[in-house]
Amino acid sequence: MPAATDAHAPLVSTPAAVPAAAQGLRSRWTALAVLSTGMLMTVLDGSIVTVAMPAIQNDLGFTPGGLSWVVNAYLIAFGSLLLLAGRLGDLIGRKRMFLAGTAVFTAASVLAGFAATPAVLIAARFLQGLGSAMASAVSLGILITLFTESRERARAIAVFSFTGAAGASLGQVLGGILTDALDWHWIFFINLPIGLAALLMAVPALPADRGLGLRSGADVLGALLVTAGLMLGIYTVVKVEQYGWTSAHTLGLGALSLALLAAFTLRQARARTPLMPLRIFRSRTVVGANLVQMLMVAALFSFQILVALYLQKVLGYSAAATGLAMLPAAAVIGAISLGLSARLNARFGERSVLLAGLALLVLALGLLTRLPVHADYVTDLLPVMLLAAGFGLALPALTTLGMSGADEQDAGLASGLFNTTQQIGMALGVAVLSTLAASRTESLTQSGHTSAEALTGGYHLAFAVGAGLLLTASALAATLLRSPRR
Repeated sequence: MPAATDAHAPLVSTPAAVPAAAQGLRSRWTALAVLSTGMLMTVLDGSIVTVAMPAIQNDLGFTPGGLSWVVNAYLIAFGSLLLLAGRLGDLIGRKRMFLAGTAVFTAASVLAGFAATPAVLIAARFLQGLGSAMASAVSLGILITLFTESRERARAIAVFSFTGAAGASLGQVLGGILTDALDWHWIFFINLPIGLAALLMAVPALPADRGLGLRSGADVLGALLVTAGLMLGIYTVVKVEQYGWTSAHTLGLGALSLALLAAFTLRQARARTPLMPLRIFRSRTVVGANLVQMLMVAALFSFQILVALYLQKVLGYSAAATGLAMLPAAAVIGAISLGLSARLNARFGERSVLLAGLALLVLALGLLTRLPVHADYVTDLLPVMLLAAGFGLALPALTTLGMSGADEQDAGLASGLFNTTQQIGMALGVAVLSTLAASRTESLTQSGHTSAEALTGGYHLAFAVGAGLLLTASALAATLLRSPRR
């Protein structure tokens, strides 16, 4: 593949990437299996915990407000440290960062499993978020330096993307089964064998890399500013439902978070060895792909979470039945991701495939705005699950675009940035859509509607707003993105 010469060309192979690129096909795919296992473990943990929350509350005596920190502690640590972890991976070596992150996550999972008090569980969840950030931030960076040929890279990204989507659906099923058959402690203990397997496989499978060295980007002040700014920002967003958008708490902390991030940006423009070289934002493709992903993930919160709540609270499904009801979505995402996405990207270009996927997702959320109170699964919900194929088209294409505009030396940073915008999108989706749904539900309840009718009406509003976010993402994709040259 010839060297790229413009901002929209794919990642080029440099001497630092030669050892990875020279690996045999089998060893590269073994490395992909390791990275996918790490992704599966972290995504599985995120969805499996939500199903077990009632059991955790009853056993440990969480207050309703305190229970939310089982999720928030993980989300704040994960989302705020991804960017820093990605850059540190570039500096000290991505393999070293992945191994350390996987070890921290596995140890924290054991601590969470043995937790006997709310404080211990919340601390363990924060450590899980830290370990997950360390491992996840460099995974895409390792992947794209391993797979330098465009078709091979497209297949690898499809497998990696499918693992994330499948883990979310599998977690809902597994969480219900483990909690019902054993108890909630096992939703954390299950990470121990997965984490140990990933570590044992990663040592020989992942390519060794020395990194650029800390002197190439050891900006301590920048690290403190970006971590504090992101942590405070995500904390502010996840507490919006409690305090409201116009409260002094939200506005004050939100302004402070923006000030810290602005100071970080100024610091990076002037620092001799910046933690995040601003050259990465010269690529319109990198900027556009991250904006599109933020909107897409925020919108799809309404699909993954609110559909599950509708199934349980309106239709009366159990936790395990809800997971099984969502499985067709995972199956069709897998079929598209693994079977078609790489070939479609090669033939039509990532931008066109992304736009087609977003169109299918808009249609899916449009159908959800018409869900009745007494829905039939086959006629009302199964078509929506099948339209989730749009996610199988959109995510691999968007991942390729998001990583295509970065140089090899910034691969870890680009990976951390891409994962950070994903987490910000998730936090915004939780804050905005859940708040809108709750407000609409309360309004309908006060006007005399039944509980099921009010809940359904609230979900309808969230689905409609989600569709609007996807339409905005489509407009940005059409305007800003270009498929990389091959």
